[in-house]
Amino acid sequence: MANLPDAAPLPVGHADSPHTWSDYYDLMAGRPPRETLLRSLSLFDAEAETAGLERFTGFAVDIGCGEGRDTAELVRRGWRVLAMDGEPEAIARLQSRPDLQEAIAQNLLETRVQRFEELILPANLDLINASFCLPFCPPDEFPALWQTLTYALRPGGRMCGQIFGDRDSWAAYDHMTHHTRAQVEALLQPFTIEMLEEEAHPGKTAMGEDKFWHIFHWVIRK
Repeated sequence: MANLPDAAPLPVGHADSPHTWSDYYDLMAGRPPRETLLRSLSLFDAEAETAGLERFTGFAVDIGCGEGRDTAELVRRGWRVLAMDGEPEAIARLQSRPDLQEAIAQNLLETRVQRFEELILPANLDLINASFCLPFCPPDEFPALWQTLTYALRPGGRMCGQIFGDRDSWAAYDHMTHHTRAQVEALLQPFTIEMLEEEAHPGKTAMGEDKFWHIFHWVIRK
């Protein structure tokens, strides 16, 4: 375990945290989609343009979808989406979004409450979006989760998201999964790495608490 400050803030969802997922969803409401998702979509569109098409649309799974900031962007661009989260409130909030009602009515958006430990995915997915959710998988469950994700991608499909580094403040909590740079590179090595950016700096949590962030942002192609 990394040598971290005793005052590292508790992550949302921790039993002793003063903050709830409901607090987090309130703060995330209305925020734009993650940059890793936008990068993935731009790469698909570039491939479509090369093939003489205006835009690529496919089937995506948004795991850890939260209140739907990334799901909404996928739907807006014409993708079919399966949005999944372990928190029932996240799915309830997503289902109530006015900008998603047409997609739900047309069966272009399916939602599911499902935890990492129980994750079952369709085969031959075009895209798996995992924005800031993978670190919340328990360490002993992570290898099976990663295998499930990578097996579900079709050849040429993409996966994008974030992994927390070993210097992150939350590495102090043994119910979360963190990786060294070498471990991240080993995870991504079987794929074409189209984006891998590392950030490490003091900052704030979404709740305004001091925290040291160590994050890997990535996009990979199978």
